[in-house]
Amino acid sequence: MQLKTSNLNAKTESNQPFGTLLNLSSPQNLLSTLQELRQTVESEGQVTFNQWKLHIQRTEFLSSALNLAEYLALRRHDLRSLQAALMPWGLSSLGRIEARVMPNLDAVIATLELICGSESAQHLKRPPIEFFFEGDRLLQQHTEELFGQSPPQRRVRIMVTLPSEAATDYEMVREIMQRGANCVRINCAHDTTEAWGSMIDHIRRGEQETGTPCKVMMDLAGLKIRTGRVLAPLDKKRVFKGDHILLSRCEPELGSKAGASPIDIFQTCCTVPEILDLLTVDTPVYIDDGKIRTRVVDTQYSVANGQPGLLLEVTHASPKGVKLRPEKGLNFPNTVLPLNPLTEKDLSDLDFVAIHADIIGYSFVQRSADIELLQQELDKRSEGRLSRPAIVAKIETAIAVSNLPELIIYAAGKQSFGVMIARGDLAVEIGYQRLTEIQEEILWLCEAAHVPVIWATQVLESLVKDGTPSRGEMTDAAMAERAECVMLNKGPFIAEAIAILDDVLTRMEAHQLKKTPQLRALHSW
Repeated sequence: MQLKTSNLNAKTESNQPFGTLLNLSSPQNLLSTLQELRQTVESEGQVTFNQWKLHIQRTEFLSSALNLAEYLALRRHDLRSLQAALMPWGLSSLGRIEARVMPNLDAVIATLELICGSESAQHLKRPPIEFFFEGDRLLQQHTEELFGQSPPQRRVRIMVTLPSEAATDYEMVREIMQRGANCVRINCAHDTTEAWGSMIDHIRRGEQETGTPCKVMMDLAGLKIRTGRVLAPLDKKRVFKGDHILLSRCEPELGSKAGASPIDIFQTCCTVPEILDLLTVDTPVYIDDGKIRTRVVDTQYSVANGQPGLLLEVTHASPKGVKLRPEKGLNFPNTVLPLNPLTEKDLSDLDFVAIHADIIGYSFVQRSADIELLQQELDKRSEGRLSRPAIVAKIETAIAVSNLPELIIYAAGKQSFGVMIARGDLAVEIGYQRLTEIQEEILWLCEAAHVPVIWATQVLESLVKDGTPSRGEMTDAAMAERAECVMLNKGPFIAEAIAILDDVLTRMEAHQLKKTPQLRALHSW
């Protein structure tokens, strides 16, 4: 089943520009265009909001949902000419409209009416200051609900993935907190409930000793769509462009049997075999974070003494070749995978997680039904409890991006909620050249819904692993200031990485708040 609802691969705008610079040159034309735009945004936004209201249980989220609906209505139009036409009048604030759509439009319209000497200007009610900044207040409130109070020196929180050693090494946990971690992540794909409990005990002890609050996010393992056992031809060790791979179901009889003739192509299997039934000829299949990219050329291919499967042709690999290994990730870009995101292991882990975690990291979320499924499981485990963990949806597929507004409504409409931009899987799914654009759009959409965002995957990776950051990583860390939280992975130099990230985020906050330049005085000249 191919994804048809997403426009992630679109290269050009499909909408006509909302006005042109030529016909917007006069303030009167500019005013009438903005008034028309406002009416369109209000009416279209209300239609969307009315469809969402039935799914919103938290009345305090209603205004955020309405703003999101209005933002989506606004961004269906190409506003580049309108934005350029506003600049000579000092009114180009549409570029920072995410958190406050209607107040922004009303403020610009009110000023233009004064410029035009409109008769209605004297009766116009400009949005009150507190109403204009209400969206910023709501985003801060929702962020504090998810992560707790911000540290005094910076707005953006730092999340750190705990290694297994955190279960036995309290001093390491304490240092992580002292260096500036505001939240820790426990990956439920590793370790045991006993180890998780010990890690959390160390965090709570550290909170008492350092006076530093620290939230615990437990990341459910989710589906492990990976390669299984690998068989290679005797004369080949690496996969090259043009080679073929047989992808079959992971069963004991994979590949050639004892005494059979040597195989002539690479063979592996898929740990979630039902996915193979969804793939058709020309469907892309990526292996090992896209190091090996393939396409399906035959859906009923078989080898002697082996089971049938999909024949994949390698379309991209390093010129030096790539080793095909077991336990490597499989990605199926643009293919809708109607699979249950909660595995049996996840359901078992939830018995512990629902009681001990502040936040649950939810992998492989694609549809609103996935959100409802986790909420139902939490309801079963939260009887008698005053509160339940918040949910962070990991956005890692193209369909999750397409469905993000509905994911937000179904989750944040019921409980504390955040979004993680899982840039590793997302880059493989949508293409690295599209990642930078999509991560920006996710940030804008979540700001419009007043939902906090976690900037994740390979932040300061070289520093964390090897002790020295790359120049590109430092720029990426600075860009992360526009999120509400930045996640660092585990590594031997994690303490140093936290301190440097803390310094970078603190410095950048003086210059930039989300998309808004702060214009702090420059001291370099």
